[in-house]
Amino acid sequence: MRIGIFTETYTPYISGLVTSEVMLKNALEKQGHEVYVVTANLETFKYEYDPVERVLKIPGLKTGIYDSRLTSVYPIRAVNIIRGWKLDVIHSQTEFAIGTFARIFAKQYNIPLVHTYHTLYEDYVHYITKGYFNRSSKKIVEYLSKFYCETTATELIVPTNKIYKLFKEKYNFEKNIHIIPTGIEVERFYKENQNQKEIDNLRKALGISKKDFTILFVGRLAEEKNVEFLIHSQSELIKKHSNMKLIIVGDGPDKEKYEEYAKKLGIEKNVIFTGKAAWGDMPYYYHVADVFATASKTETQGLTVIEAMAANTIPVCMRDEAFQSMVAEDLNGLFFETEKEYQEKVLFLYENRKELEKFDKQARIQAEHYSSKSYADRVLEVYQRAIKEKQSQNRYGILSKIFKKVKEFWR
Repeated sequence: MRIGIFTETYTPYISGLVTSEVMLKNALEKQGHEVYVVTANLETFKYEYDPVERVLKIPGLKTGIYDSRLTSVYPIRAVNIIRGWKLDVIHSQTEFAIGTFARIFAKQYNIPLVHTYHTLYEDYVHYITKGYFNRSSKKIVEYLSKFYCETTATELIVPTNKIYKLFKEKYNFEKNIHIIPTGIEVERFYKENQNQKEIDNLRKALGISKKDFTILFVGRLAEEKNVEFLIHSQSELIKKHSNMKLIIVGDGPDKEKYEEYAKKLGIEKNVIFTGKAAWGDMPYYYHVADVFATASKTETQGLTVIEAMAANTIPVCMRDEAFQSMVAEDLNGLFFETEKEYQEKVLFLYENRKELEKFDKQARIQAEHYSSKSYADRVLEVYQRAIKEKQSQNRYGILSKIFKKVKEFWR
């Protein structure tokens, strides 16, 4: 099968979405499929095509939102390249410019389109509205999401039941929705696949001793991730155990604000900001941590939780449906709803190391359910369904035209 993945971001940019895209491409290629990627060029303002990796980068203008670029929705030069690929199916990973291009191209060349809906946009409208017109803005998001996914896509994939219910119960979505939790290359995070020297070097670089108990957060440093919750809780935790350290891996618009907040609380020695980490180094961060924590309530799935479990690092998560689909409470992780409850759960793990060991074994077992092969197999089933659906639509279209001609003849 010849598959085209259309996305706004791809390597060398680092994000949960990029990780899932690279994983899917690799897993599909291992099964003998040809996978092509169409993405925005985040580094230079020019077209770049790597025929070996099969990656086409389209230039665009900077938007001012992280590293994103606004490309043309129908770049002629790209069209001429993609036509030569003779794609069997297009898999869109975005609703923006590249996603619109995917839809136009799929319609023009009669190619089935599968779309994965990754982001709960209703939780992000505050970036645009600044607190004004939130209600009306969310209605617009609802309309656009439904139009984009139902009108233009042959099949829709969502990562969790949380998003499924949003589309079925709130948006009244009528087409098929396939719940497929995004997989990762879990083996990359397994303890036996790590270089212990690199882990030791990272500990030293971060200033972490063997006596320290480390809590890890990985993600974008922005309001919706609720990082301030973790920092404030850290100021309370160290009152009982001064050897507790919070490692915050990532970058974003609120990074400086969080650094200032830690200084204001006088806990900058116990809160370590690493900034962006290289993709290849990420497993080492999980292996210097005892606990992985997230207080976000805006996740569609939370791939970092799976990465943590694959590394035998215990997830302690805000009670949210996105995490409940992968974390079983008191078996491979813990949930909280308030700061007090979060602190109690972390202290419980700190003071009960045998429980910590029991949890991490179960976490590893659960993570294995999210392997890249399992994910690719399920996505392939959706591709095949989309191709059959498109073929059925084509046959129906031909029969309709014949019937119309016959009807006109006998008039």
